[in-house]
Amino acid sequence: MDVARSKVSDAGTPVACASCQARNGVVCGALWSGQLRELGRQSLRRTVDAGSEIIAQGSESSIYSNIMRGVVKLCKVMPDGRQQIVGLQFAPDFVGRPFVPESMLSAQAATDAEICLFPRDLLDRMISETPKLQRSLYDQALKELDAAREWMLTLGRRTAEEKVASLLHLIATHAEPQTATTTSFDLPLSRTEIADFLGLTIETVSRQLTKLRKSGAIRIENFRHIIVPDMDELERMIRA
Repeated sequence: MDVARSKVSDAGTPVACASCQARNGVVCGALWSGQLRELGRQSLRRTVDAGSEIIAQGSESSIYSNIMRGVVKLCKVMPDGRQQIVGLQFAPDFVGRPFVPESMLSAQAATDAEICLFPRDLLDRMISETPKLQRSLYDQALKELDAAREWMLTLGRRTAEEKVASLLHLIATHAEPQTATTTSFDLPLSRTEIADFLGLTIETVSRQLTKLRKSGAIRIENFRHIIVPDMDELERMIRA
């Protein structure tokens, strides 16, 4: 784990913000320049290895974070110790729940990742003072609610092939690099994790990936690298 404090340029703008994917995201995109400079002075950039925990379920955290690179999985741990992946987050998503210090979920790095940390009390104050930031977080909450309802449909009504295609489409729409016609990415989840996430068996996941490969909807290289030649075709398989 590496940590680096954000530097501020002579013009007063945090240097790291210029190229950060989260600069126009839910939080930073709603801040005016003075607030962004204040946040930048107190922020930390941190690299996180795949498998590392960012936030523990039930813990009280004094920080929020933006994902700058990589994929984070949100998990719910049940009383008997079983764990269920309930969501994925990508750059430039915001990690944390304003004004609720205790985390109801755990956040773990699914891949090597880079995050930007900033103090909870500072951002909570900015939220209270900034209607634009309040609206941005409200809009994001509604988008997450819509996405959760869509995922309920996927788990409850779609076929095994549609479930696997839906997950690949979700990852592909947040992946880099992208071109006008193709998208490629490394799967951030193992076959076992995919099976748990989708409510399938590992064997079914493997069969459906093979079926999608044979149909030409995807190409698979080195077991985990996925190439989607035609995103429209992959989406048609979900909506069929």
